[in-house]
Amino acid sequence: MLNQKDNVATAIVALEAGTTVVFVKEGYAEKVKLVSDIPMGHKFAIVNIEKGCAVIKYGEPIGESTRQIGRGEHVHVQNLVSKRGNG
Repeated sequence: MLNQKDNVATAIVALEAGTTVVFVKEGYAEKVKLVSDIPMGHKFAIVNIEKGCAVIKYGEPIGESTRQIGRGEHVHVQNLVSKRGNG
């Protein structure tokens, strides 16, 4: 997680489902238990993201969720549509 507005974080190593990840948000340590395997370089939700909501990375929307994404879930093409370059 690189920006306090982010609702996803990026795995810098491959992570297995069941792993608890710790990150800092607004000065407080927060934990999320992964419910999916997360390949290195891929995103996971750090909060629940409702269907049709912006997915935010680096403080900017990078796309829109195509279904509800649960906290700790892999965020990728199966549940995200990019809005970049679409007008």
